[in-house]
Amino acid sequence: MDEPLSYAQVSHALAELDGWAFEDEKSIVRRFLFATHIDALGFVVRVAATAEAMDHHPQIQWAYNRVDVILTTHDAGGVTAKDLGLAARINALGE
Repeated sequence: MDEPLSYAQVSHALAELDGWAFEDEKSIVRRFLFATHIDALGFVVRVAATAEAMDHHPQIQWAYNRVDVILTTHDAGGVTAKDLGLAARINALGE
């Protein structure tokens, strides 16, 4: 099982992950905005495929052109290296 990272470790990593922030001390979140509803949907599908390949599944909230992605490792009870890795891959999808 992955070990949860400390608040300081996650804070340091978030400095390198554009747009991500603590939602609470056990999860990180980022909002993505798109030009259209369909662009946002396409992003959701790409995130889902990436997450499936990593066997790590985020919470995704999609409303019109806005997508909020929330990451935590439930089994570990907090943010792990797996969450940070998925966040970096999601950032690459949103570019």
